[in-house]
Amino acid sequence: MAQPPAAARDRSVSSWTGQRSSKASAPAVVTSDSTAVPPIRSDSSERIAVFPGPGFVDSAAYTKERRRFPLRLLSFLALVGVPVALAGYYYFFVAADQFVAEFRFALRSVEPVRSEAGTLFQGSVASSQIGVDSYAVVQYIASRDIVDDLGKTIDLREMFSRPEADWFARLQLPVAIEELVRYWKNQVDAFFDATNGTVVVRARAFTPDDALKLAQGVLASSERLVNDLSARARRDTMRNSEKEVHRAEKRLKTALVKLREFRDREGIIDPRKTADATQALAGRVRDELVRTDTELSTLKHYMRADAPSVRMLEARLASLEAQRRSVESEVTDKEKSHSEALSRTMGAYEQLESERTFAEQAYQHALEALDRSRINADRQQIYIAGFVQPSLPEDSLYPRRGRSVGIAFIIAFAVWGIGGITVKSVRDHL
Repeated sequence: MAQPPAAARDRSVSSWTGQRSSKASAPAVVTSDSTAVPPIRSDSSERIAVFPGPGFVDSAAYTKERRRFPLRLLSFLALVGVPVALAGYYYFFVAADQFVAEFRFALRSVEPVRSEAGTLFQGSVASSQIGVDSYAVVQYIASRDIVDDLGKTIDLREMFSRPEADWFARLQLPVAIEELVRYWKNQVDAFFDATNGTVVVRARAFTPDDALKLAQGVLASSERLVNDLSARARRDTMRNSEKEVHRAEKRLKTALVKLREFRDREGIIDPRKTADATQALAGRVRDELVRTDTELSTLKHYMRADAPSVRMLEARLASLEAQRRSVESEVTDKEKSHSEALSRTMGAYEQLESERTFAEQAYQHALEALDRSRINADRQQIYIAGFVQPSLPEDSLYPRRGRSVGIAFIIAFAVWGIGGITVKSVRDHL
């Protein structure tokens, strides 16, 4: 392409810059990327000014940025490199191996558990009695009670402070029971899976034999706890039923004593039978009285009133009449006292007899309830069904060295990054 005339080019430049310079001054051109560009010369010796573009780099800012780079590197090494190196040295060269013995069991009852409709759809046994007892076993394994129980047969302080353990992982002696329980919770982990009703227990120690011994001790203590819970529930059920039996028996004995005292006082074994016999006797007397009265009426038709036969029948009739009144008065007579009237005696006897009958029925029902409670208690007895027994570990599972170092790197890098962002934000606002 043909170049424009020099005069026209000079006028264009002077009209753009609005400045003039002497001929001795050399034109200079500065580009945005700080590279030298051959100057454009003109006959009028005018300077062409080129303003910096978007990619222009300030030399002072560039120098300041280069000075900050060693500070960032030092901070990265101090906050990330050194902690990760220390963590790697500890986990790979200092941390002691820890062996894990695992066992699994489930709680079962003699009688199969009847699941409700809600639990069937949810697929969970946590709301049943077995689920509640399973949670109780898990909480017992993480409590002080099991530490006290195992302390009778296993020296836990010595086990957790073995010379094979490193200084950071071992239990520092002497130690209080509260600190031992806290350390115990880190070494023994118990978990209840509510979906299938399984309890998983993992015991950690610094030697394989200690891990196995610890797991076997935890399993034995858990079995004793479950047996105690089952026996306690059975005793509670039987105790309530036995109390009802004793109460009913006492009531029956009291009714029998009152009934015996009544018979001794009145001299009558059964007033009802006595009343029946008296009524039968009164009926025979009345029949005899009617027959005698009939015979006397017949004799008076053909015999005189002073005849011996008539007088004998009249005397017999008077005797039967007196006997009738006497027999009837034994049953009911308002003029007799309360103790002499058979009707009043029979009323008191019937009250005592009804109390005796009711006490006998209550005692019989209490005995039947006791038998049912005994059967139900035997059926609902809970026991541990272990399907994964603790075994001797061969390889250590803890500490997880690679993962632990990776976690340390992530945490240190996050701290370093957050700190750098914070410092830069503060500088920008100053």
